[in-house]
Amino acid sequence: MQVTLQRKNDDYLFHGIGKAGVAIPIDNTSEENAQGASPMELLLMGVGACSAIDVVAILKKQRQQIDDYSMEVNGTRHEVEGAKPFKAMEVVIKLKGDIDPAKALRAAELSFTKYCSVSLTFEPQVPVSYRVELNGSPIQE
Repeated sequence: MQVTLQRKNDDYLFHGIGKAGVAIPIDNTSEENAQGASPMELLLMGVGACSAIDVVAILKKQRQQIDDYSMEVNGTRHEVEGAKPFKAMEVVIKLKGDIDPAKALRAAELSFTKYCSVSLTFEPQVPVSYRVELNGSPIQE
């Protein structure tokens, strides 16, 4: 796997380009007029997107009707010798549709414990927790 980055201005804006050839703007968001996501935001997006692809694939195989899918991915950071790496992440999966709550929970569990390469890359150094909401209500195990 390989990506390329190309600087796009005289400051910090880069375009990251992967296999599909789509440019993703990446910038220093601590500067005014940032035109892209920060590298740390991209890590959170990567965790969310990886899991979302897993959950959708699992629920589709089970013939569950997903009408809407959104997520929040929150990262908690701490300072280590000048850097601020993540020390934990939490993903909130928000599903709407005719979906069996047990199947939604199981899909999320399988994603985070078995299939999501991105979140598994962080474990155990950066624990990734998750919770699932279905049609506006939290699902309890």
